[in-house]
Amino acid sequence: MNEALLSSTPHRRWNPLKGEWVVVSPHRTQRPWQGQTETTAAPDIPQYDPTCYLCPGNPRAGGAQTPKYDSTFVFDNDYAALKPEIETFKNDEEGKHLIVAESERGICRVICFSPRHDLTLAKMDVPAIRKVVDVWTEQLLDLASTGWIKYVQIFENRGAMMGASNPHPHGQIWASETVPNEPRTETEQQLNYFQKNNRTLLADYLALEQKSGERIVFQNEHFVALIPYWAVWPFETMIISKRAVAGLDQLTEAERDALADALQRLTRTYDHVFDVSFPYSMGLHGRPTDGEAHPEWHFHLHFYPPLLRSATVRKFMVGFELLGSPQRDITPESAANTLRTAMAKI
Repeated sequence: MNEALLSSTPHRRWNPLKGEWVVVSPHRTQRPWQGQTETTAAPDIPQYDPTCYLCPGNPRAGGAQTPKYDSTFVFDNDYAALKPEIETFKNDEEGKHLIVAESERGICRVICFSPRHDLTLAKMDVPAIRKVVDVWTEQLLDLASTGWIKYVQIFENRGAMMGASNPHPHGQIWASETVPNEPRTETEQQLNYFQKNNRTLLADYLALEQKSGERIVFQNEHFVALIPYWAVWPFETMIISKRAVAGLDQLTEAERDALADALQRLTRTYDHVFDVSFPYSMGLHGRPTDGEAHPEWHFHLHFYPPLLRSATVRKFMVGFELLGSPQRDITPESAANTLRTAMAKI
């Protein structure tokens, strides 16, 4: 493929995990910007905030008391989006499959990564992040053991720009009775590929990326961090396991260590792109918890940061992106080079 065309000519790229296209418009990086900006002034964050309901020993808004924990701490979300005990129902108006609703059970939990209010994953050391990885795994196994939970989505919204309601370092788990849209689509796409090739989609994709190297940000012994060829967000990344495991719980001790290392390195790299605590939504994707082996699944993480040109200019999903197809201006190759440059500052 002529790389000059990809870096200068409008084109579209195929996302095999979602079965959809993304439009790439590299020439638009030269357009002037007079749109919304954000302030870069970050408040000084103390190690402990007496008003923070996630800090050790403080009361929470719902009336519960947060214990004086010294590592990670997990609790059921006081304002859960899904609940385990509800009245079940299913409705289909006149049986036409047009006006349909059904009940959805679930369990939602919060994971405080650290007792310190001022830390992010980027500021935590690898052993501390490894404890977070272990807690994620324990929670996955615990929730999957209920029998009716079919998917466990572990995620983190980092920063006020991404809707985080509290700066204290924490993530969430939403475990649901059905498989949500994104992992359901990834299951279908990966299954189709596996049935045709007897290999996982991401194993073959990763082999191509390692051969090229141009979109790889870094790699350690067990994981690769890269800008996917089909990335939508400017500095969107994936962390992909080198070994084709179906889920977090199948990682070895060495692989858990390597995942903790990858999480620290990527989040620290992000913080050096624009010298600001980088906002993002991050999530782990693994097989459904329906009791099946799912050999088609290949464990990976998605990072979706909104920043575009600087710490004050972000990408918005509007217009054509909402009504037509996802679109990006900065090419994934250029974004990967930016992240590699930022990583050199660490």
